[in-house]
Amino acid sequence: MGKHLVLAGGGHAHMTVMRNLERFRQLGHRVTLVSPDPYHYYSGMGPGLLGGTYRPQQVRFHVRRMVEDRGGTFLADRVVRIDAARRELLLASGTLLPYDVASFNTGSGVPLAALDAGPGVTAVKPIHQLLEVRQQIRQALTAGALRLLVVGGGPAGVELAGNLWRLVDQAGGAADIIVLAGRRLLGAFPEGVRRRALASLMQRGIAVREGLHVTSLAGRQALLSDGNRLPFDFALVATGVQPSTIFRDSGLPVGPDGGLLVNRQLQADGRPELFGGGDCISFQPRPLAKVGVYAVRQNPILFANLMAALESRALQPFQPQQAYLLILNLGDGRGVFNRGRLTFGGQWVFALKDRIDRAFMARFQVSGELTEAETE
Repeated sequence: MGKHLVLAGGGHAHMTVMRNLERFRQLGHRVTLVSPDPYHYYSGMGPGLLGGTYRPQQVRFHVRRMVEDRGGTFLADRVVRIDAARRELLLASGTLLPYDVASFNTGSGVPLAALDAGPGVTAVKPIHQLLEVRQQIRQALTAGALRLLVVGGGPAGVELAGNLWRLVDQAGGAADIIVLAGRRLLGAFPEGVRRRALASLMQRGIAVREGLHVTSLAGRQALLSDGNRLPFDFALVATGVQPSTIFRDSGLPVGPDGGLLVNRQLQADGRPELFGGGDCISFQPRPLAKVGVYAVRQNPILFANLMAALESRALQPFQPQQAYLLILNLGDGRGVFNRGRLTFGGQWVFALKDRIDRAFMARFQVSGELTEAETE
């Protein structure tokens, strides 16, 4: 008798499962995807969406169509609680959704509550918010120069700052752009990466302040750790992401960051019917950076193991690479490449990133995606 597979979230790590739903149906299984949005935006191209390098249709997957075209069920909803004992998911609508096997790819978010964030503040995730703030900034630029703030000095902060510059430049407007980088811009990366990124930002007049932290973003003012205040019109926050609290709230095993604790098979500790991938998990063998490359690499493993769990077969291990590829989109047609000890910069680096990203999109975008009406 067929079983019911529920996918919570249509993110990067579930793409191969969604593309191959027919395989599950051929074996008599039902598949339901629960997602609050019919689209999933690819984080690797998010800064390019902000800067205008890409149109919305080029950076998103139509997950609803992907699922429904292959005979699955799409529910426009969100999981808020997991009853592992009863094998039921409580949805935001109040619906109870039973499952035999469930997999979570619910992503992560930037915790803004601790910063008392008010109007004009946007988190880097969910990615579709970058499209919304792009439209707001373009409109505001018609009234005069803006004060734009990027909070966070990691790769996302660098890419956001560079692409804010591109947005302003393309719009023919003017803005003061400041990056509040925390302790140090790209402090966790090799000096060559930091040096190239810092030079690119500074050459375009983007100010980078290090050694300062933001304690509040209320009232369109950034309160800094030294007591000073910095007014802004728009602030983008990329201070690090955290998984949803649903796993801890549901009494499931979690890692230090609150992500669902999974083993090498991407299977929840003590709950063999639960799986997960991407930013929402905590990988028990060793911590993994919250970067899209791991979610992409988890694709075939989750597909194989969800099928195996439904069919009572042996599972495969996920073996993450030690050094992952990082390519920064600096927003000026150039990029910075880093893998291990190798670091390069230049236009060809961005061209490489663009080719990799477009190839990934082409693998999973459904037919007709690029012909849909523009949302800008």
